Amino acid sequence: QVRLVESGGGLVQPGESLRLTCTGYGINFKISPMAWHRQAPGKERELVARINSGGDTEYADSVKGRFTISRNNAYNTVFLQMNNLKPEDTAVYYCNYPSNAGNTWGRGTQVTVSS
Repeated sequence: QVRLVESGGGLVQPGESLRLTCTGYGINFKISPMAWHRQAPGKERELVARINSGGDTEYADSVKGRFTISRNNAYNTVFLQMNNLKPEDTAVYYCNYPSNAGNTWGRGTQVTVSS
């Protein structure tokens, strides 16, 4: 059974950093593209960053230069390093495994940026 488990969210002040972790189970992880999405209250879920099996990355314009997605295939893990966080980054962050069989989502982890 494919399963994604996120951790690392929390409450931080503007300008601070967080690192989110997602561990995948039941996936041939090293050949799998992975992504992070987020959903703020009252808004649609949006792509934040993604990484393919070769390590190529793509970011939403709103997070470029502040967020970094990376992966450790030995531990079936993908990370999202978030620096210089802003109040508008407040959202539930979801790990995503897109496959031909459809999307698999984690349960999400809350990130709140507030002074």
